[in-house]
Amino acid sequence: MEQRLSDKVAIVTGSGHGIGKAVALRLARDGADIVVADIDIKSAKQTAQEILDARRKATAYSIDLADISQIQPLVERIVNEFGRINVLVNVVGVIKTKPFLEMTEDEWDRVLYTNLKGTVFCIQSVAAQMIKQIPREVIETGRADKSYGKIVNFSSISGRRGRPLQTAYAASKAAIISVTQSAALAFSSYNINVNAIAPSVVLTPMWEQIDKDYSRILGKETGQSMKEFIERIPLKRPGTPEDIAAAVAFLCSSDSDYITGQTLNVDGGFEMN
Repeated sequence: MEQRLSDKVAIVTGSGHGIGKAVALRLARDGADIVVADIDIKSAKQTAQEILDARRKATAYSIDLADISQIQPLVERIVNEFGRINVLVNVVGVIKTKPFLEMTEDEWDRVLYTNLKGTVFCIQSVAAQMIKQIPREVIETGRADKSYGKIVNFSSISGRRGRPLQTAYAASKAAIISVTQSAALAFSSYNINVNAIAPSVVLTPMWEQIDKDYSRILGKETGQSMKEFIERIPLKRPGTPEDIAAAVAFLCSSDSDYITGQTLNVDGGFEMN
């Protein structure tokens, strides 16, 4: 396979498990050296070891993106170890399934701080580093001649419309779409591409928990809510972590150099806008 990301250094947040892990493994397969960043250092180390076993470079770091004071020190450690940062993929996210009237302030804050605030300040710190890496003569002209960085954020089809049982999550993911557009405009003169992915049902432990929560709240059997959702997907199947990782890999590669500010639905056709 062509090494589309050869000599690139990629940070993947939330990559200890699930979609994040699939993204980290796919980018490594495409040639990138991977920074596995996750609040669960044990799972992060397991992902990193799988990448090392495949003869790519990887390092695991523990980070809680609800605490933004941890972000800049991590960026500095990565630059000291790898020398540069070329790709950032913001996968980390949390969800709370609960009726609107029962949502608490603490639940709202946890979801918004992790999903939105953490993503915003990851972008800020990493984009600043990417700009430092651009040759001075390019900066002085005010127009970069090639892409000098790829940033991919994780939204969701829940960010495309309201979700009365996932109010905070839907709000955070809708905001990610806006932040992606703002960042794309802010860094366009440096040719730093900023895009987002919006998955639907993906077979991960998070979706298993969502199904259990929906079934409990709506009085359905476990598995019924997910089955009904999948029936509404035109391709009639849930996504896999690898489906999502393939789309991320494209947005991290030079094949996407003329794409920025976009949110790509990877959802089997569920949302067509």
